Amino acid sequence: MPEPRDSAGGRPRPDPDEKLVKVFDSEDESEALVVKGLLDSAGIDSDLTAASMVQDTFPGLGGMIILVREEDAESARNVIAEGTSLPDDDTAEFQITEEPEQKP
Repeated sequence: MPEPRDSAGGRPRPDPDEKLVKVFDSEDESEALVVKGLLDSAGIDSDLTAASMVQDTFPGLGGMIILVREEDAESARNVIAEGTSLPDDDTAEFQITEEPEQKP
């Protein structure tokens, strides 16, 4: 028997018995969308949802959480850590070797 499909995107419907794990939360919806994009790019299915009813009523307020399948949680956390880490101080250094032009 074929797997049930969601009529909107043709993706398989989630299994209601499947255990999901929170791998990320943020008060900033934009940040959560970027992290979801990182997970999507890595081939990890994720669900972005409001952390509270406030977000449903007033978009932009309240927090967002990202859930993944339990078996994908470790990989998802690694992708998030790589994608959201700041560069070392050494990589941000640069040196100007030319003198700026003087305008007459």
